[in-house]
Amino acid sequence: MSARQLLRSLASRVFPPQLPAEAKRQVERDKLGLPEHDPGPETAVRAHVAWLTRAQDRSASRDGGVARDFSLIKGWATSYPETTGYIVPTLLECARRDCDEDLRERGRRMLDWLVSIQLSDGGIQGGRIDSEPRVPVTFNTGQVLLGLAAGVAEFGEGYREPMNRAAAWLRDSLDPDGCWRRHPTPFAAPGEKAYETHVSWGLFEAERLEPGRGYGEAGLKQCRWAMTKLRPNGWVADCCLIRPEAPLTHTLGYMLRGLLEGYLLTDHDDLLASARRLADALLAVQEPSGRLAGRWTAQWRPARPWACLTGISQIAACWSVLHRLSGEARYLDGMRRANRYVRRTVCWDGSADIVGAVAGSFPIDGGYGAYEYLNWSAKFAIDANLMELDSLAQQDPILSVARA
Repeated sequence: MSARQLLRSLASRVFPPQLPAEAKRQVERDKLGLPEHDPGPETAVRAHVAWLTRAQDRSASRDGGVARDFSLIKGWATSYPETTGYIVPTLLECARRDCDEDLRERGRRMLDWLVSIQLSDGGIQGGRIDSEPRVPVTFNTGQVLLGLAAGVAEFGEGYREPMNRAAAWLRDSLDPDGCWRRHPTPFAAPGEKAYETHVSWGLFEAERLEPGRGYGEAGLKQCRWAMTKLRPNGWVADCCLIRPEAPLTHTLGYMLRGLLEGYLLTDHDDLLASARRLADALLAVQEPSGRLAGRWTAQWRPARPWACLTGISQIAACWSVLHRLSGEARYLDGMRRANRYVRRTVCWDGSADIVGAVAGSFPIDGGYGAYEYLNWSAKFAIDANLMELDSLAQQDPILSVARA
């Protein structure tokens, strides 16, 4: 860093750039602490879904994809292939539950856009649709594969060939030891990524639809490689976008869900045991409010003062899966506390651009998606709240019939 750059950096810390009025309001709101109001999971799901449909309609690239985020500083971003990919199965699930044809068609539009941008080798680019360089990236391809597999299951053969191309590209680019190294994202720090078990989940879904092509085998090989990064205390090495010594709760959530999905496909006990080691470590550091810190040291000490809301919702969903598998109430309690924490951070009135949106961090100026409401934050919040609603319905058969 030059002397001039250093002076600019120091000056920006002492004299931060002028924030727009709405950004200032949200910063001041969050300084007051976590609000007490919790609208509950059903209201939250409807609001998050409504915000995602707005994010699709307001994307700056106007292409059928979902805007990466709404920024209190920059406004609506362009579409983001990676997260649009895994938003598809969430939107289709909501469409099925509510018999909502508009949501179903929105999912189809997302899929058609994703197919239109698939690269000739079967891969998917990293970053937003207008990001450079435009190169195929392992992680992004795996997340779009989740959407393509959901498209085959929902709409049929039109999406099978793109799904197979993406799955075969991932299968064939895996290194012999089970790590993906050939097509890293140019938008993160270099190095191995244990959280790409979430890519393996895409292969597991493709395996269910196209057995016998080696998709599931490749995903399991990667999961077992990733499990070598799991420490005895449950912490995971090389499990972050930029700071492997202090992984994000978000990327730990990716790692955990991929292991669980591998177990759901195979019933292999080592996958479940590894998932529980990580899940139990996170449960042990969850605060009574439901909060989890945004980053963690190898001793499970918070590495930053802010919370990563995306990661909290992801972990909540994983605890719900473990509750379903084990029947242990501690996982159910952790999931409910986590969901309630995230719901209490959301704005439920005001500008349509932020009502029902989920920020990257709490407070809003934290280190993950500062001043941004991220489309994947809303997606994971929907998933976790749907799981909470399902758990409530199982406890109350009358509620289950009412929702049917």
